[in-house]
Amino acid sequence: MTTYRAIVVGLGGLGSAALHRLSAELGPGVLGLEQFELGHHRGASQDHSRIIRLAQHQEHYAALAAPAYKAWAEVEAESGQQILTRTGGLVIEDRIARRGAATGTRNIEGYTAMFDRFGVGYELLDADELTARWPQFRVEGGEQALYQADSGIVDAARANAVHIALARAHGAEVRPHTPVRAIRADGDGVTVVTDGETLRADRVVVAADAWTNQVLAGTGVQLPLTVLREQVTYYSTPHLAEFSTSRFPVFMWHGRHNFYGFPVYGEVATKLGQHMGGEETTAEDRSFEPDPVRRDRYDDFLVRHLPRFRGPELYSRTCLYTVPPDQNFILDRLPGSPQIVVANGAGHAYKFAALIGGLLADLALDREPAHAVDAFSAGRPALTDPAFPRSFHV
Repeated sequence: MTTYRAIVVGLGGLGSAALHRLSAELGPGVLGLEQFELGHHRGASQDHSRIIRLAQHQEHYAALAAPAYKAWAEVEAESGQQILTRTGGLVIEDRIARRGAATGTRNIEGYTAMFDRFGVGYELLDADELTARWPQFRVEGGEQALYQADSGIVDAARANAVHIALARAHGAEVRPHTPVRAIRADGDGVTVVTDGETLRADRVVVAADAWTNQVLAGTGVQLPLTVLREQVTYYSTPHLAEFSTSRFPVFMWHGRHNFYGFPVYGEVATKLGQHMGGEETTAEDRSFEPDPVRRDRYDDFLVRHLPRFRGPELYSRTCLYTVPPDQNFILDRLPGSPQIVVANGAGHAYKFAALIGGLLADLALDREPAHAVDAFSAGRPALTDPAFPRSFHV
């Protein structure tokens, strides 16, 4: 039976980052297992672009935001590859559309409170100031905007490939097309069963996203995870210059629906998505066909607020969010099986992926994590109390 110092199950955003960090410390003896081809489109980490931002409205994420930028800079320095593109970023709140809605800290004041707490510079703009600076937007007078210059794009597909390449350079073994059928911990380590063989490891990191509970089935632990099918659309705008990365920022629009958008990047097209609100599904039963309701919703938003962002639809693509009841990450050793570390990004972790890779390595190697992860405990009530209500921020 082949034995490894560490095995990582799932090589998407979090798993590939953990593989890189573990192999950088341990060298040969680290194995990464991916059930599909590398860079596949069945999960959550595909596509060119994810927003990275210092703008966070919850303290446990705001505390990780600046360290995440540092972690990505370390990956760029080691690889010589550009992964981050700074565009500046807007949080736009349509206060008329949101009137009466319970937003908690998901409003302009929630973001500025965290900026002030962590000493991050920002600008507040009213509707007229927003359109004077970015005339691409059309507003109705009830909007307020928050601008932060360090926001931008992290290239997810490129970053995954870079993490895996760096892990191989440190001696890691990578096996695509290798589903894990079971893992079992005992006092001496962890047994990992694939279709072809049974492996042993001192430590295992499970970063299997929508397949997490299938991988954990042999441990007796089942996490209360909801899988949602989300969707983005690329538009072949003819107005390339005004939506270039140097002239148009990434943005989040908080109104009746919460939209997010990108300048031209990755494709010769702009990109729009809606945060949360997708239909419940499973990894096995999900459809890859775009939802026409969302298509119409996106089109209505763009007609009203960003008409020149539009163009012929290049394509729409679906992905999966795998979300705990409180919509917070899971980054912890498995209760009762500390040799197994579980990672779940709750549908919004990619901006932190390079940093999370290091935190997972800390957990796997029995160290105190470099940054606080108490909010992401596997033993918190949201994961252990069957009566805990779902509180998704849509």
